Amino acid sequence: MEVSRIIDLFLFAIPSIITGCIAFYFFKEHTKNEDGRRRFLLKKDLQVETIPLRLQAYERMALFLERISPNNLLVRITPLTINKDEYESLLIKSIEQEFEHNLSQQIYISDKCWNIITTAKNATIQMIRKANMSEKVDTANKLREVVLTEMMERPSPSDAALSFIKSEVSDLW
Repeated sequence: MEVSRIIDLFLFAIPSIITGCIAFYFFKEHTKNEDGRRRFLLKKDLQVETIPLRLQAYERMALFLERISPNNLLVRITPLTINKDEYESLLIKSIEQEFEHNLSQQIYISDKCWNIITTAKNATIQMIRKANMSEKVDTANKLREVVLTEMMERPSPSDAALSFIKSEVSDLW
């Protein structure tokens, strides 16, 4: 009699165990889905708040690239003296100041984009230095002329960076 009672008890326990396992499984899946839904909603809310900041950062960096483009830079900054070295320093100082002013924007843009912008800045500085080292440059106005002539022959480093910014911004949508 004792054995039949154990068997009866076991037969009553099996449906309870199965029901408990199914309930545990469904509860676990429900919790997982709710967690995923909350994460999605949180990410969506964060995107709504950060997209305007990111767009503003891209706008500022596009403006920076336009301002350091040799064509615009040389028109905006005129030589104070005829000394070519002083003019070179003035141009480079202006580029560095613009860059430092926008340094915080790197938080909102991708690392790849920031590296391309930094490379464009450095290439522009190198172009100015290289032009200043040329034997045919002896005055500040001649330096302007050589840099502008070089810009007619090849695209500005800022142009490539601006193209990358445009493509990255279009990927935001």
